[in-house]
Amino acid sequence: MLLSKLKPFLHLGIFYVMISLMLRVVFIFHPITAATFGFMEVLKILTVGLLNDILVFILASSVLALYFLFLSDSKFRRPSGYLIFGLLILAFIYTAFVPGNIFKQYGGSVAIIAMIFLGLKALLFGLMLFLPEKRVKIRNVLYFITIFLYTVLIIFNAVSEYFFWNEFGVRYNFIAVDYLIYTNEVIGNILESYPVVPLFLAIFSLSLGVTWFIYKKTKAGLLTLPNFTQKLWLLASFVFLCGLSLMLLPKMGEIKSENTFGSEIQANGFPKFFHAFTHNELDYFQFYPVLNQKLAEQNFLQQFEPQLLSRPVTSETPELKKNVVLISIESLSADFLEHYGNNQKIMPFMDSLADRSLMFTNLYATGNRTVRGLEALTLCIPPTAGESIIKRIDNKNKFTTGSVFKSKGYDVKFLYGGYSYFDNMADFYQGNGYEIVDRNNFKPEEVSFANVWGVADEDMAKKAISEMNQEAKAGKLFFHHWMTVSNHRPFTYPEGRIDIPGTAKSREGGVKYTDYSLRKFFEMAKKEDWYKNTVFVIIADHCASSAGKTELPLEKYRIPALIFSEGFIKPQKFDALMSQIDVMPTLFGLLHFSYQSKFLGQDVFAKQFVPKAYIATYQDLGLIKDNYLTLISPTKKVKQYALNLQKSDLPANFKLYYDENAVKVPKKSLVDDCISVYQSTSFWLKNKLLNK
Repeated sequence: MLLSKLKPFLHLGIFYVMISLMLRVVFIFHPITAATFGFMEVLKILTVGLLNDILVFILASSVLALYFLFLSDSKFRRPSGYLIFGLLILAFIYTAFVPGNIFKQYGGSVAIIAMIFLGLKALLFGLMLFLPEKRVKIRNVLYFITIFLYTVLIIFNAVSEYFFWNEFGVRYNFIAVDYLIYTNEVIGNILESYPVVPLFLAIFSLSLGVTWFIYKKTKAGLLTLPNFTQKLWLLASFVFLCGLSLMLLPKMGEIKSENTFGSEIQANGFPKFFHAFTHNELDYFQFYPVLNQKLAEQNFLQQFEPQLLSRPVTSETPELKKNVVLISIESLSADFLEHYGNNQKIMPFMDSLADRSLMFTNLYATGNRTVRGLEALTLCIPPTAGESIIKRIDNKNKFTTGSVFKSKGYDVKFLYGGYSYFDNMADFYQGNGYEIVDRNNFKPEEVSFANVWGVADEDMAKKAISEMNQEAKAGKLFFHHWMTVSNHRPFTYPEGRIDIPGTAKSREGGVKYTDYSLRKFFEMAKKEDWYKNTVFVIIADHCASSAGKTELPLEKYRIPALIFSEGFIKPQKFDALMSQIDVMPTLFGLLHFSYQSKFLGQDVFAKQFVPKAYIATYQDLGLIKDNYLTLISPTKKVKQYALNLQKSDLPANFKLYYDENAVKVPKKSLVDDCISVYQSTSFWLKNKLLNK
C-alpha cells in the first residue's frame, strides 16, 4: 500500500535524473566548454552530478509529499467540512473585498495572487464537499496538474540552464537572480532572441506526454488514500531524507573538478541559484573585462591626492563642529521638482528649500534600489556587480560616513520608519556602529498612521526631532541619517494633509505627502536651539522607476540633492556632473574635516575633482565621463555610447541622452577608466581593504 504511494516519486525522480544526465553530456561537448576531460574525469563528473541530482530531487519532492499527506476524506465530514469551507469563503471575501487587507498593503499583484489562490481553494473544496460522487475525479485532475507542474519545471529548467550555459558557460549565478528582478527587460530579450512559440509548444507537449505516462502508471494509488500510520511513515521518511540532503549538499559543493568547467558541470543548477540568491555577489574577475590589477588601481587613484587608497584628507581651516542630518528620500526622481522642469507643483517645499541651498543639479544615483542609495551615501564607493554590500554577509566593520563622524565625537544613528530588518538594513548599520531607531522604538501614541512599509513620514519626523533634542540636551553633536518610507507603493498616508487623498494611492500623492512631511520637520527643527548649528543634506536614494529602452537609461538615475544650513551654506547651483558617492566627501570638505579616508567618492570642490558618475544595475556597470557612457557587462562585453545634451533656459532643466546604437570604436582610455573603477572596487572589497 505505502509502496504504491511512492511510485510518483520514483517515476519523477528517474525522469529528473535522465534529463540532468542528458544536460551534463551536452555541457561536456558544448563549444563554449573550453576544456577536455579524460574518461575518469567524465566518470567523476557524472557520478558527483548524479548524487547532486538525487539530493536536490529529494528536497524538491517534499512538496509532493505534503500533497499526499493532506489527501483525506475525513476533512469533508460534518461539521468540520462545513467549518473549513466557511473559513475559506471568509478568507476569499477578505482578500477580494476588504480595502485595507494585509495583501493589498504590499501593492502590486500580491493581493490578486492571494485572491485567486483562496478563490480556487474554496471552489475546489466546495465541489468535493457537496459533490462526493465526483471527489475521485476532481482529485485525479488535481493530481494530474501536480505531476504536470513538476514535469514542466524539470524540462523548463533544463532548457533555461542550456541557454544560460550557452551564454555564460556556467550554472546559475547572480545573473539568473538578476533576470528575475528585471522581468520586463528579460522577457523582451527572450522574445527578440529565441523562437519562443515553437520552444514553449515543445516544452508543454513533452511535459503533457511525460505527465500522462506517469499519471497512468500511478493514479491507481489514489483510489485508496493513505491512513494515519502510513502518513506518519511518509512524513518521518521525508524529514529524515530532507535533513540528510541539506547536510550533504554543501559537502558535495566542496568536491572540485580539475577545472572550473568540470566543477560547474557536476553541480546542480538549483543549489547554485539558491547560493547566488543568498550570497548576492557576482565574481567580477570571472565575468567582466580586466586589466593588470596594479595598473587598474593606479588609473583609478589618479583622481586623489595623494594617489593612495588610504590617504589623509587635511584642511588648513579649523574644523566646524556642526550637527548633520542626512535625509535620504525614497524613490525621488529629479523631475518631480519644479527646478528640473516639473509643472505639477507636487514638491513646493523642496523647491523653495533648493533656492536657499547648495543644489547639485547634475547628480546621478548609483543604482535603482534603496540599498544602493544607502550604500552610496554610507560607504561612498561605486556600485559592484551583484547585490548591494548592505545585503551581503561581509557587510560589517566598513569605512563609513558614520565612522568618520564617530571619530570626531559625534553620536551616530540610523532612523527608519519601518522595521529595519527589511533589506538587511539593521544588520548593516548596527554592524558598522550606528544606533538604530525604527518602528520598534515607537510607542502606540506616537503613530498616527502606518502601512506595511512603516509609520508615516510625519510621525518619523516627530520622532527624529525628539531624538535630536535628546542628543542636544546631553550636549552631544549628532549625525542622524533618516530614510523616508511614505513615497513607496501603496502610497498611502493620513487624510487631510495634502490635496491628493491617500485613498488615491498615486505616486504624485506619495511625493507630495513626503514634501509635506519635510516641511513639518523643518518647521519643528527651526524652533530648536540646535537648528542653527546643523547642516541638512537632502537627497534621493534612487529614481521612481528604472525601466527604459536602453540598458542604463540616464533619466532614470538623475536625482535631486541639496545641502542646506542657514547662515552657513551659501545658496548656489553646482552644475558639474557628479555621483551620489561624492555627496558626503563634499560635506566633509565643507565642514573642513581632516581624516584618514578610504572613500572612493570625491569632494566636488577639491582642485583634483573629475566630473563623472557611476550608474549600474545588478550586472551592467556604467561610467559617465567626458560626454560618453561606457558600459561593461558579463561575458566581458564592452559598449560605449556618445552622449548628447539638451538644455533649456532653466539651468537645471536639461537631460543627457544617448542613441541606442553604440559607437563603433570605443575610446580605449574611457574603457580602461571604466574597467579600473569596477575592478579596483571589487578587488578592494574582496580583500577587505575598504574595512576600517
